[in-house]
Amino acid sequence: MQYITLFFIIFPFVASANILPLDDALRATYTACVGIDDELSDLKTMAGINTAITSVGTAAGVGATVTGFVKQSKDNQAEELEKLIKELEELEKNAIYPTDAEQLAFLAEFEQSYDIAIKDIDGAQAELNKLTKQSKKLGNWRTGLMAGATATNVAGAIIAGTNKVDGDLKTQIDNCISNVKNLQNSIMQARINGEDVSEAESIASACGEYEYIDVSKINNRGRGATISSTVGAATGLAGTITSAMANTDKTRNDNTESGKQKEKNLNTASNVLAGATTAASATATVFNATQISAIKKVASVAEKCTGVLK
Repeated sequence: MQYITLFFIIFPFVASANILPLDDALRATYTACVGIDDELSDLKTMAGINTAITSVGTAAGVGATVTGFVKQSKDNQAEELEKLIKELEELEKNAIYPTDAEQLAFLAEFEQSYDIAIKDIDGAQAELNKLTKQSKKLGNWRTGLMAGATATNVAGAIIAGTNKVDGDLKTQIDNCISNVKNLQNSIMQARINGEDVSEAESIASACGEYEYIDVSKINNRGRGATISSTVGAATGLAGTITSAMANTDKTRNDNTESGKQKEKNLNTASNVLAGATTAASATATVFNATQISAIKKVASVAEKCTGVLK
């Protein structure tokens, strides 16, 4: 019985030997926790910038996709006109002129029909030239928009790849959590000693919220943005090259069946790649926006903690 009594007398002194005095615990908490909000502020700023960049990339991708489909429509119209012109030329070339006797009877009607055919060919050719010019311009726009989407995705991948909670910041947050736990123990001992613990309690309460946040979400969403932007950069580059090839005079002026099919395939591939780039850019934008949300949650705790530390 004497040993048990002695244990309960000695135990509080042994336990308190590992507890820092309240002032020392407060200084340690300040050292460990101050400055985290500044680091998070930089992360939030860069995530916001990247969201804007990838949004521009998405808009460029949408523009390239829409332009590509408008161009395809113009090319289809031009193809139909080429067929019409060819048929009219065949009709003109194979036309059977009337004999002298027939000519006297049908001259007016024949000449009238012939004039209409000539007008049809001329009108069709003028419309074809117009559509060809429009198609060329649309092709150049698509190539330019694809190049812009590529550039924004490259920039987005670089920013997202570096905009993350590094080892130093993670260590600082863990140290803050550890020191807050020590502070809570010191508060309990100080309260027993009759000390004023109101300020210390407010610090422990505010900074103790770090224990309940998941900073890994910041890095996970940054990783998602990096992957999406990298995919967008790859498809954007391929689409830019394909679009440029489809719009060269060499490709456009090759009127053989294989040449026309090659141009059609290149334009189709360009439109598909433009769509893929748009999707990748949009996905990266979502990741960046959600990363901002994750950063804000951590930053809210950091702001409260820093506020009470000051």
